[in-house]
Amino acid sequence: MTASQTLSYWLDTAPRFTGAAAGPVEGRVDVAVIGGGFTGLSAALALAKRGASVTVLEAGRVAGEASGRNGGQCNSGTAHDFAALAARFGVETARRFYQAHVDAVDDVERLTREEGIDCAFRRCGRLKLAAKPEHYDKLARAAEALTGIDPHIHLLSRTDLATEIRSDAFHGGLLQTTSAQLHVGKFGVGLAEAAVRKGAIIHEGAPVYGLNRHADGGWELRTPKGNIRAGQVLVATGGASPVGPFGWFRRRIVSVGSFVIATEPLTDAAVADLFPGRRNYVTSKNIGNYFRLSPDNRLIFGGRARFAVSDPLSDAKSGRILDSTLRAMFPALKDVRVDYCWGGMVDLTADRLPRAGEHDGMFYAMGYSGHGTQMAVYMGERMARVMGGDRSANPWADLSWPPVPGHLGKPWFLPLVGLYYRIQDILH
Repeated sequence: MTASQTLSYWLDTAPRFTGAAAGPVEGRVDVAVIGGGFTGLSAALALAKRGASVTVLEAGRVAGEASGRNGGQCNSGTAHDFAALAARFGVETARRFYQAHVDAVDDVERLTREEGIDCAFRRCGRLKLAAKPEHYDKLARAAEALTGIDPHIHLLSRTDLATEIRSDAFHGGLLQTTSAQLHVGKFGVGLAEAAVRKGAIIHEGAPVYGLNRHADGGWELRTPKGNIRAGQVLVATGGASPVGPFGWFRRRIVSVGSFVIATEPLTDAAVADLFPGRRNYVTSKNIGNYFRLSPDNRLIFGGRARFAVSDPLSDAKSGRILDSTLRAMFPALKDVRVDYCWGGMVDLTADRLPRAGEHDGMFYAMGYSGHGTQMAVYMGERMARVMGGDRSANPWADLSWPPVPGHLGKPWFLPLVGLYYRIQDILH
């Protein structure tokens, strides 16, 4: 496999953001937001709407990291089995966590409508596919646990799948019908443009390498483009800041590579035959796959093909694994060309629940663990409310966040984690 493009399909086919500030980073603002992904942009938009002066400091380009490098799925529901959440936290807290993910998809749709963002948002539903017969039994138990929690859940037998997807690799599925998909590159640019229209200032190419708190409670942030004073700071970088004054967060976030390929556009006949449901799809293995069709009928096919960080060599190796998996899953696509191959980093917490709150005077939201497309947007707005004094707006406020043992920022243990999950996939 040799892809002609190593940039994310979403970033390659989105317009460039042209509203970035041209001048130096300087002055004083109410809030400095560190990170120009969905969390930071959503927060900046919400804060600016409330009349705050806001500056976003983005190390690279707007939505250029995880926000623009994912699978383009915007799914309701958590990464956890609801029964397991309820056993750990109680039914009411588990319900609140689940509902936050449902509300997050609604927030993305509302923003696209209110701000006129042309990003092909579509309610398509998410279909979780049982990769083994025993996985179908697990999906059946999950559906039962969600009775009375989510009325949009439907269990599909292997026979039922014929109207949704054509592949002999699966043994049934669990359909959640309110999940959505969107062009994340266009959404990121649209979100940035909306924030600027409301008065926010966005600097690209402005990594924060120094951060000092002053006696008056305010902050000074240092960047290569200059320094700025701020009354409040929101850290919205996730694990994407290998340098700078964010060591406390790096010890609590494990960043793992997630890799994606995109085919050439499929014919209408191939789409109708293979993917009549045009859903978001995710498989049930620990080291599984996620896929969907793009607006121009490319198959966007991704997964944690290797437990490694994303870099050009790792992306290429992972792309070859994904290419082989895709063709085995869908033999009818054995001759399809792969046009794009890219990677990105997914920020995981140890329990795969998001974290948000305040540490040492800095506000933060991160660790979305594969659900960032919707949860980042949701938490950006929520943290804007928290910073305005509404502490109840944060659904994750009561979660403790200890450091990952032995983790100082570089995930040296990823190969061991990958081996563990591969064994689990073989045994279960």
